Amino acid sequence: MFPDIRLRRLRKGKIKNLVRETVLTVDDLVQPIFVNETIDSPIEFSSMPGVYGFPLSEVAKEAKEIAALGIPAVILFGVPGHKDAEGSSAYGERDVIQEAVRRIKAEVGDDLVVITDICMCEYTDHGHCGIVDFKTKEVLNDPTLEILGKIAVSHAKAGADMVAPSGMMDGMVVAIRRALDEHGFENIPIMSYAAKFHSAFYGPFREAAESGYSFGDRSSYQMDPANSDEALREVTLDVAEGADILMVKPALPYLDIVYRVKTEFGMPTAAYNVSGEYSMLKAAAANGWLDDEKVVYESLLSIKRAGADIIITYSAKEIARMLK
Repeated sequence: MFPDIRLRRLRKGKIKNLVRETVLTVDDLVQPIFVNETIDSPIEFSSMPGVYGFPLSEVAKEAKEIAALGIPAVILFGVPGHKDAEGSSAYGERDVIQEAVRRIKAEVGDDLVVITDICMCEYTDHGHCGIVDFKTKEVLNDPTLEILGKIAVSHAKAGADMVAPSGMMDGMVVAIRRALDEHGFENIPIMSYAAKFHSAFYGPFREAAESGYSFGDRSSYQMDPANSDEALREVTLDVAEGADILMVKPALPYLDIVYRVKTEFGMPTAAYNVSGEYSMLKAAAANGWLDDEKVVYESLLSIKRAGADIIITYSAKEIARMLK
């Protein structure tokens, strides 16, 4: 008890570094890249200052810069030149992500882990994450699974190191695992968006990925933000289906979920520091209300402290430079 115990003794100078419980390093980070088949030069997104969409001609250069910063991985999102109701531009041999993977791998080889997002929302003209019954306006779960498997196999054939299904379709992990295994890709890991919430924090992403929906919303397949126990049920199912890494999305408003998933399952756990989290800090910093570098670092540190082993963040390059 005080005065014998004074915790301030351990907060001085280098002593503080010696007893620090959580350390954020560049090895924790994954940088998203948006690859857009319809543009000829990088375009900055108005709602995400400092984040760009890249044409195929520039994506390898961007990946090389990321690798040079020591960031171990990227996750790719594609914007195709053609969209239709079935998302047919998602799984062709020469489609945007498949070509981006080949170009990145040719440039950086194994210096960068290339993860690909597996979803249909960027490729469908209705913007939903699966096949739609337009009579009932229902997103159909089971017919979507076969397509997700085809997308994953096409990415693996192009050279992707890991696939990350994000559509929150029931059974998506086992469908993708079976498809990969049947085509000889049993060593490709799956990082599942296991607990993905129907969040208002995704807004800026929809500009970047051109994935806004034409009707309704995604609440019928993404999780209710009010539910914590259900998140663990979702994760339990993905573990049983063969997920190798578990993801919680978003991160900052769901740190309790990150903590519960890591504590309950003890598996590699990722958290996605999503576009709205990024943009609100940038907006506050632009107005002089917050110190940009400090709040970004503190935010990512809190995600790590909650239990995340992997942090997907649009600030990865910025933080990597700061940590050097």
